[in-house]
Amino acid sequence: MAAIGPVGTVLLIFGGCCSNVFALEALIRSEPNSGLLITFFQFVFTAIAATPTQLSLDGKTLFKKPKVPLARWAYIALLFYSINMLNNWAFAFSISVPIHIILRSFGSVTTMLAGVIRGKKYTALQVLSVAVLTLGVVVSAWADSEGKVSHSSIDWLGQFLTQVFKGKSMTMETSTPTSEFTIGLSILLVAQLLSAYMGAYVEDTYSTYDASWTENLFYSHILSLPMFLPLSSSLRHDYAKLSKTAPLDLRQNGYSIKADISLSNVLLNRIVEAAYDYAETTPQGVLFLLVNAFTQLACISGVNLVSAKSSAVTVTIVLNIRKLVSFILSTIIFGHELSGRMILGSALVFGSGALYGWETSWRLPMKRRQEAKKASGK
Repeated sequence: MAAIGPVGTVLLIFGGCCSNVFALEALIRSEPNSGLLITFFQFVFTAIAATPTQLSLDGKTLFKKPKVPLARWAYIALLFYSINMLNNWAFAFSISVPIHIILRSFGSVTTMLAGVIRGKKYTALQVLSVAVLTLGVVVSAWADSEGKVSHSSIDWLGQFLTQVFKGKSMTMETSTPTSEFTIGLSILLVAQLLSAYMGAYVEDTYSTYDASWTENLFYSHILSLPMFLPLSSSLRHDYAKLSKTAPLDLRQNGYSIKADISLSNVLLNRIVEAAYDYAETTPQGVLFLLVNAFTQLACISGVNLVSAKSSAVTVTIVLNIRKLVSFILSTIIFGHELSGRMILGSALVFGSGALYGWETSWRLPMKRRQEAKKASGK
């Protein structure tokens, strides 16, 4: 993969991850037990896309010699596979997407705790910013989840998604038994603890072996694929259920590419029209499965790129801000009312994120440079 700058990284994380949330929501509403299949498709797509980055050009070997020992990559792959399986498995216990995002937002707290256990020190401002950011995400998520859909203000994409969801409520009302819900929460908690440990372990791997993010992307996925073999029958069963879902009937509901989108480029117009036709001839369950896998590839590429250049805590801070953006976009698209609590949560998240960035990227480096100058002047 070519070098990606800061703007590209932001687009990968916020564009890919936020789009991924909508595809995931559609899949879970269509088939709550499709978590295993979702994970498998994500891993396959990413492994295929990352393979060219590790191919050798000397003609002697197929792949480049990895900077990190394969045993270490295999261990990271096992952790990564387990975390993703647990996160997606939780949906089988009627964990909604909003609740899922709320609980996963605590990653910054668990990552910082893991750093403390490993001997890392954080300033009071860093600790405060993480605590306030987590509070902000929780406040925003709960405020959004309690919002009611305003059908009079839904835009064209909202109408499209409403059709996809067949008019299902976007609220978090549920009749899920308490015991089942508790199991789902416990699964997500275990996943968060493992994720915090893996984040610290990957950070050490980058610093010790000077590994590239593309190498991590490739080996963490390609070495995970054999772990799906014992689950092949379940994968086939889940795919068969999604393949029986009805295609999207967009034209019947008044949607037209030529009427809604003006494209001066004829070739681009044909490409969009072909994509439009594909969407109407493919089972919507399979379509959203592919969209989910593609957007997850973009999302995980951005996350790995940030991980290679930043600390584990910084990565979780960026991801928490991305989660808030997902909620704001959801509010706009689905016509939710922007309540006072949502505004408060947004202010807490963006304010604490800015505070952490200032502390980590400006004040602390400035302090170290001043101390270095004083030391050299003696």
